[in-house]
Amino acid sequence: MLYVMRHGKTNWNAMGKLQGSTDIPLNEEGIQMAKFAAKEYQDVPFDICFCSPLQRAKQTAAILLFQRNIPIIEDERLREMQFGILEGSENVYDRLDPPYYQLFHEPQNYHGVAGGETFSELFARTASFLQEVALPLVKQNKNVLIVGHGAMNCSIICQLQQKPLKDFWSAGIPNCKLLRVL
Repeated sequence: MLYVMRHGKTNWNAMGKLQGSTDIPLNEEGIQMAKFAAKEYQDVPFDICFCSPLQRAKQTAAILLFQRNIPIIEDERLREMQFGILEGSENVYDRLDPPYYQLFHEPQNYHGVAGGETFSELFARTASFLQEVALPLVKQNKNVLIVGHGAMNCSIICQLQQKPLKDFWSAGIPNCKLLRVL
């Protein structure tokens, strides 16, 4: 089986800032969320965990799997989508001006910004991870956990569930909630 989880909350989440690839740690609420998730999902039999190299995902995975003897392997392809010059912007979900509106309300019309990735680039790197790492393990009947980020997780879910790009954000999961994808 393949499971996906989003990291716990950060100060930037609390402030409504767009994090992207900016390396922000969990805040106290995020740490508590991960501890609660560790209890809530303690009976899920993960064989291996892959996570983003960003500290908020690594911290979440470490807390979630504390004392479970499950390997946690970082993979660059699981890094959050790079939003370039938009990173650090506040109130991004409510903004009507492009490219913010396109990014969150019309993803099929978003073409990226300076220093950022396009959805095509995000899908290509996560597809590479799925095909080369995760899916072969699932075919071997391994229970694989991916601890990542909002957009990165959506790209995995959309690919596996064959959702169109216009429905990209509908695949999102809340912080520290586990979703079984396969």
